[in-house]
Amino acid sequence: MANVTPDLVKALFVGFGKNFKDGLAKAPSQYTEIATVVKSTTASNTYAWLGQMPGLTEWIGDRTLTAIQSHGYSIVNKKWANGVEIQRTDIEDDNVGVYSPLIEELGRAAGEKADELVFGALTAGFKTACYDGQYFFDTDHPVGANVDGTNQKSVSNITDDSTGVTEANAWYLLDCSRSLKPIIYQERKAPTPAQITDANDEKVFMKDVFTYGVDSRSNVGYGFWQMAHAVKGKLTAENLWKAIEAMRAVRGDGDKRLAIRPTHIVVPPSLAQAATKLLERELRAEDGVAVDNEFKRMNLKLIVGDYL
Repeated sequence: MANVTPDLVKALFVGFGKNFKDGLAKAPSQYTEIATVVKSTTASNTYAWLGQMPGLTEWIGDRTLTAIQSHGYSIVNKKWANGVEIQRTDIEDDNVGVYSPLIEELGRAAGEKADELVFGALTAGFKTACYDGQYFFDTDHPVGANVDGTNQKSVSNITDDSTGVTEANAWYLLDCSRSLKPIIYQERKAPTPAQITDANDEKVFMKDVFTYGVDSRSNVGYGFWQMAHAVKGKLTAENLWKAIEAMRAVRGDGDKRLAIRPTHIVVPPSLAQAATKLLERELRAEDGVAVDNEFKRMNLKLIVGDYL
């Protein structure tokens, strides 16, 4: 039986720290492909400038300053935490090896949290508001005929082929070529290990357990809805073309051309095979005839979202 001394506990937790870092490093990461990371220094960030699509006009005389509609869109950071309890009796009985994979998995889970939030935001976009007060994916985003947002009409960023495809099985086209991507990942505090190793701590005294944990603070929100298009329909060449053309046709306030060009297609795992065939085959079938696959030349990047 091992004598549970402070030095022994400290040495064990150094090893647990390595397990955590190993798990964190192994976490697959896709979120930066479709999300802009914003470092936060307060409890929340307000993105009042959302709605502005800057452009240049000819300078004749005084500089042209255009009144832009202001928005009060805020993202409030949330706290995330989890941990593993290490029984004192397991330390006494030299049975701590069982905790190493648990703590490594804790690190992996911490590393995947951003992916979970970012890709979850796509699915939640049908029921969560963005900067203009409409759901991020909606049929009636207000776009003004005037630069200041007045004299509005409704614009959709959803294609629905009425085949009964649910939001959970939707797929998405995104323009991720701009400095602000469709999703905003706001990070206040990166995943940080925390531990309770003092034998005199109340929790150790009352429950006879030590604790290795992790906490972080972050949240997600939405950038420009114009950069994203959701398709509640089958993944077919026809629907893909409809979505591409719909994105390319979107204009900003004042009928400003936005030059939206989809760069990524994001699909749930259930559509991975269909998407791969559609994008990567040299030929595809059209009206029973094999034709050149134009999507292969478009260089749309396929992302299979594990958290869709």
